[in-house]
Amino acid sequence: MSHIIKILSTHYVTHNVKEFNVEKPKGFTFVPGQAIDLTINQEGWKDKKNPFTFTCLTDDDHLQFTIKIYADSEEGVTKRLSELKPGDELIISDAWGAIEYKGPGYFIAGGAGITPFLAILRDLNRQNKLDGNTLFFSNRTKDDIILSDELKAMLGGNAVFVTTDDNGPGDHRRINAEFLKSEVKDFTKHFYVCGPDAMVAEINETLEKLGASVDNVVFEK
Repeated sequence: MSHIIKILSTHYVTHNVKEFNVEKPKGFTFVPGQAIDLTINQEGWKDKKNPFTFTCLTDDDHLQFTIKIYADSEEGVTKRLSELKPGDELIISDAWGAIEYKGPGYFIAGGAGITPFLAILRDLNRQNKLDGNTLFFSNRTKDDIILSDELKAMLGGNAVFVTTDDNGPGDHRRINAEFLKSEVKDFTKHFYVCGPDAMVAEINETLEKLGASVDNVVFEK
């Protein structure tokens, strides 16, 4: 089922990531970590469907998406999204997706792959159930980190940021076997992985080699 909704407000949270607050259809439900298919309700854009994950709480009176803007993309969907104003219309599907919280563990995100985890972590924070969870968040530079202040406020020292292309102070490691062996204290816990496809595949393979159960690795298949 599809729903036509209006944009309520937008603002940038980093130099190339924009938050969209939009209308919530009556009776609409989702599980933190899930996504929708979204199209722009304008001529020439209705056949361009992209998936985006919710970053709001389930009982908020609006829906929210936090979207990385690819200004040079051939399709140009996120660039066009960045140009939309309050009152412009979007078309969204019902919620879908395999990423949902199964229990305490390690969240491993690359870039915009943090978005499904924002809804999960915000929900856990509201319930005071963040204990036992750790975030490993990889970006190219410090300026690319999405909502770093909020993540630090929620997770404290359990929010580990790595910036692979930065120089100077900070953690510049890649999230690979060496990193995981150093940072993970318990490979029997759940692992939640989201980011570029190649990163997800590499980390999933590495986790299995390091002893993580395939059943405990949650990612979008």
